[in-house]
Amino acid sequence: MRVFVAGGTGVIGRRLVPRLVERGHEVTATTTSAAKLGLLRELGADGVVMDGLDAGSVGEAVGAARPDVIVHQMTAISMPHSGKPDIRHFDRWFATTNRLRTEGTDHLLAAAEATGVPHVVAQSAAIWNGVREGGWVKTEEDPLPVETGRLRELGEAIRHIQEAVLKADGTVLRYGGFYGPGATDDQVELVRKRQFPLVGGGTGYCSWVHLDDAASATVLAVEQRARGVFNIVDDEPAPASEWLPYLAACAGAKPPLRVPKWLARLLAGDVVVTMMTEGRGFSNAKARRELGWEPRYPSWRQGFRAELAR
Repeated sequence: MRVFVAGGTGVIGRRLVPRLVERGHEVTATTTSAAKLGLLRELGADGVVMDGLDAGSVGEAVGAARPDVIVHQMTAISMPHSGKPDIRHFDRWFATTNRLRTEGTDHLLAAAEATGVPHVVAQSAAIWNGVREGGWVKTEEDPLPVETGRLRELGEAIRHIQEAVLKADGTVLRYGGFYGPGATDDQVELVRKRQFPLVGGGTGYCSWVHLDDAASATVLAVEQRARGVFNIVDDEPAPASEWLPYLAACAGAKPPLRVPKWLARLLAGDVVVTMMTEGRGFSNAKARRELGWEPRYPSWRQGFRAELAR
């Protein structure tokens, strides 16, 4: 199968491309920097420089590759693209990623339609962003929240990517919070410095997934030509009061400090308070059942320990 990976040098792309190549697929992968074309060659892909926010650039790249499936992994969260993580000004930090999930998605879908690509698989999120009412763990059937404030554009972008890709009879993979090589380095460093506190009671849930497990689920979705929405998360959504102290222990750090919600809101903004006290986790039952996906790390407990022991 000819697979076009948009965003081949990101943290998930670097794990996904070699898996696809190993399974015999012909992979064309994109990067925004010519300096990274060598990396894509090392991963076994034909590399191409593409601007996901430029319809002409996307159309030209897809047209030249003539793929059987497009995999949308474009984000701009890394330091070179968006600078140091800035949760307080989340809307600014995520601005380009939100555009890639709206405009970039539309460009890829238009290119797919123009060149007759029958299947599109796209990245979405299932971290803590379930609708914040009812139970603490959500399925694919639960509605997406209507966000306000600094989360408004993020919520709209996630809603757009889901609606647009499903309208095109594609696949939306809602990944949990990534961890693994290059994915959580900043968080672990903050934990070691005791600059990542628990907020309030730490009641907000989060779902996690190791990069390799996210990549393996994506391969299954590509090869099975799966359709619909799938939560790609581990088996154990958990509140911050459980996973954050455990992460600290695995990192050899002291237990995290605790700060009240009013102080966290003053110092770090509403997004942090929402994540740490109201966030919802997600169930992976559908992905296990319909894709036959079996994560290597069924729980972040195993995964954190294994990663931080390296």
